[in-house]
Amino acid sequence: MHDTTAMLIELGTVILGLGILGRLAGRVGFSPIPLYLLAGLAFGHGGIIPLQASEEFIATGAEIGVILLLLLLGLEYSASELVTNLKTQYPSGAVDFVLNAAPGAVAALILGWGPVAAVALAGVTWISSSGVIAKVLGDLGRLGNRETPVILGILVIEDLAMAVYLPILTAMLAGVSLAGGSVTLLISLGTVGAVLYVALRHGRLISKAVSSDNAEMLLLVVLGLTLLVAGIAQELQVSAAVGAFLVGIALSGEVAEGASNLLTPLRDLFAAVFFVFFGLSTDPADIPPVLVPALLLAVATALTKIATGWYAARRAGIGTRGRWRAGGTLVARGEFSIVIAGLAVGVEPRIGPLATAYVLLLVIIGPLAARWTEPLARRLIRRPAAPAPAMAPEAERADAVHTTT
Repeated sequence: MHDTTAMLIELGTVILGLGILGRLAGRVGFSPIPLYLLAGLAFGHGGIIPLQASEEFIATGAEIGVILLLLLLGLEYSASELVTNLKTQYPSGAVDFVLNAAPGAVAALILGWGPVAAVALAGVTWISSSGVIAKVLGDLGRLGNRETPVILGILVIEDLAMAVYLPILTAMLAGVSLAGGSVTLLISLGTVGAVLYVALRHGRLISKAVSSDNAEMLLLVVLGLTLLVAGIAQELQVSAAVGAFLVGIALSGEVAEGASNLLTPLRDLFAAVFFVFFGLSTDPADIPPVLVPALLLAVATALTKIATGWYAARRAGIGTRGRWRAGGTLVARGEFSIVIAGLAVGVEPRIGPLATAYVLLLVIIGPLAARWTEPLARRLIRRPAAPAPAMAPEAERADAVHTTT
């Protein structure tokens, strides 16, 4: 009884504190993720007041948080949109991988952490934060901009690439042989392919089976199905997060919209718990030694993400201003970087503190880069941008719609 009471008090305090921090971040205009990470650092091992009674519950809540983050992202896309994005933007996805994974891999090797840690840190620096970027686009009123589909296309390719990357990393971390790792990868790709096929061919039937006029029933069925598929995916050596993402893709129309509205508050709650949990598992004393490498890596990969967005928007025929906006918007890192680092801490403990410092820096820099990269580039160039030759005057005007300077 005493343990239950202590857990309720701790959980109540944590959730209330997260609410206050979220409101504070909203008033300042920043993502609350840095504050959640700092809260975890303050109440974790080596922090000011370590939590004890509720740690196990928070760990489970953190896993649910990652699953809900990816489910809600998947609900934003249909399977056909996903396939179209892959067909048209795979060159940009390749450039994104080369420019942004390489700095992490090189940094790990320079620090002497070995090849497995290099693969892990490459993932940390590669993947942008879909959650933070989606929020920034909404806050800046850019959801209708011409460059926004390009940004979302890059994010989708990154998230799908996780279906290949995470099984490889998991196999490497477990010391699995090349043959074992290949089997894991084949199972992963087969699972992803099967779900995409079912979503493309029978997505309407799945949505119809899940659909319900009763909000409670819809919530229970979608959440239960997602957790079930995520658990099965994890058992098959596929990331639980990727499994949840594929469930989101399989649902469409009114079902997807209704489920998104119902699950968004739950996602926000458990995602906050996830970031707190990562902070809880990191000793604040471990961060100062890796602060300089984290800062150098943050600056380098902010520039490479800007270059990635500029290239991708240029391929899509977007005007110069839209190219800079696309690049600046992609800078933020977040949930996946933390997930990858959490997997790798058993092999290289220092990767956790480095990833925490790195994400903290880029979650703060990201919204600023999204807002100021384009006007800053305009001032530095000090001459009007030449219009793209293929763009009509109406398209150029559309490119400037919803721009916030």
